[in-house]
Amino acid sequence: MISRVKKSLCTLLACVTVLSVIMVPAPPKASAASDVTVNLSAEKQVIRGFGGINLPAWIGDLTAAQRETAFGNGANQLGFSILRIYVDDNKSNWYKELDTAKAAIAKGALVFASPWNPPSDMTETFNHDGDTSAKRLRYDKYAAYAQHLNDFVTYMKNNGVELYAISVQNEPDYAHTWTWWTPAEMLNFMKNNAGSINCRVIAPESFSYLKNMSDPILNDAQALANMDILGAHTYGTSFNNFAYPLFKQKGAGKELWMTEVYYPNSNNNSANLWPEALEVAYHMHNAMTEADFQAYVWWYIRRQYGPMNEDGTISKRGDSMAQFSKFIRPGYVRVDATKNPNTNIYTSAYKGDNKVVIVAINKGTSAASQSFVLQNGTAASVSAWITDASRKVAAGSSINVSNGSFTAQLPAQSVTTFVAALGSGSGTGTGTTYEAESDTTLTAAAAETTNAGYTGSGYVNFNAANDAAIQWNSVYCAVAGTKNMKFRYALETGTRNLDVYVNGTKVISNTPFAATGSWSTWAEKTVQTAMNAGTNTVKVVTTGTEGPNVDSINVFAQ
Repeated sequence: MISRVKKSLCTLLACVTVLSVIMVPAPPKASAASDVTVNLSAEKQVIRGFGGINLPAWIGDLTAAQRETAFGNGANQLGFSILRIYVDDNKSNWYKELDTAKAAIAKGALVFASPWNPPSDMTETFNHDGDTSAKRLRYDKYAAYAQHLNDFVTYMKNNGVELYAISVQNEPDYAHTWTWWTPAEMLNFMKNNAGSINCRVIAPESFSYLKNMSDPILNDAQALANMDILGAHTYGTSFNNFAYPLFKQKGAGKELWMTEVYYPNSNNNSANLWPEALEVAYHMHNAMTEADFQAYVWWYIRRQYGPMNEDGTISKRGDSMAQFSKFIRPGYVRVDATKNPNTNIYTSAYKGDNKVVIVAINKGTSAASQSFVLQNGTAASVSAWITDASRKVAAGSSINVSNGSFTAQLPAQSVTTFVAALGSGSGTGTGTTYEAESDTTLTAAAAETTNAGYTGSGYVNFNAANDAAIQWNSVYCAVAGTKNMKFRYALETGTRNLDVYVNGTKVISNTPFAATGSWSTWAEKTVQTAMNAGTNTVKVVTTGTEGPNVDSINVFAQ
């Protein structure tokens, strides 16, 4: 079916193909080192996850089996942890998003939403570079549009889908058949209207990570306060333009997501071409290491050029994505690793759940022997999973680690993921642990020792569903900036949400803590937030249900 909307998508894809030829991504500069050095103490960004969009209004919904394949993390499953959904301008179509969104949440995935158009009564035509039929949001309808987005958030919540975030506009700077926004218009909305949206707000979702769309937001204190996630698409974006110094300077406490791409093309039936599909892993590598993105979201989950084939099986492009998504789970933290140790070899590393995960890409036509060195952490052995011309996330042989080092063979034109359990104390680096029961102010909460496995002299149990709190009174930071803060907690079943305050200001709303399996099973969750130099207060507050048992926080300099 080629609808008007689908025709517009075809126009976009054609233009992106041309743009990709013009803006050929340049590889990052090679390192002189031949070993891959993984510094477990040098923490970078917190990873929110990997995923794609489901758009039943355009191509039909995922089936129940396809939802399991996308969001499950067993054999022959993608392990996706993020779902993007569509905010239809027609409210009567919102129900179409529910089934897959609820299935994704049941698997622990985050769900966020993007609109292409406001309702028709909120838009007007104008002359855009000679196109007199171009569409924009009427200036007197900004408040009404914010309410429209709020209505979608409320509708989804009332039907069992708690959105993690909602975007203001999909690709406001490439809107030939949807709604255009200038940088000034986006700034106006973010400054004066986005604060009324009852959800995390994503902006501006530029089609090619063009900084002119987001610079004004970062340079305006009020607009920046109303933006929770800077979202970007990377169609045709050179790897040399992945870095964003202004975000590093101004975006403390904000998240940075890549919210849509397909790469390297959308050619018919291209999903299983190899080594072309290896380019997906290479693109993801650069998104993590050069752009410091915290999320990587593909276009259609199920498509002939996507991670899932039209018949619901996983494609070779999907295998490339799964080498990241199955092993680097939400809340893991990227750590410093040699990015390009040898010609055609690209590596990145992550830690979480007391594991280290290393993703190694060999774009060369010959197998390569690669040495890896772990710093500030220990492991006894690593397991390997491999995707190449003939294998699909296949288990390889276990490799022994000796004196913090191991050597592995990277097959020709392959991506290999190494996973190792870390020894006690690995990667603590400059982090400082603050116990929940010591030097804290408790509100409707109490220190306990009932359940085993805690550190220090106990842990804190929340006694109320709303407004119970733990405040750490003396969290010290040598320098100001964004910090990684890792919670150690236990939760038998369900998911609990907590608000996080730093120095009396709420910096994170309803951050989810997933079940650990029992009150004696302790897990970690890492969030990022800005802190001042010197002594800070950090408070977590329950919202709606009693929170998990909290053992401690560990604060890392970044």
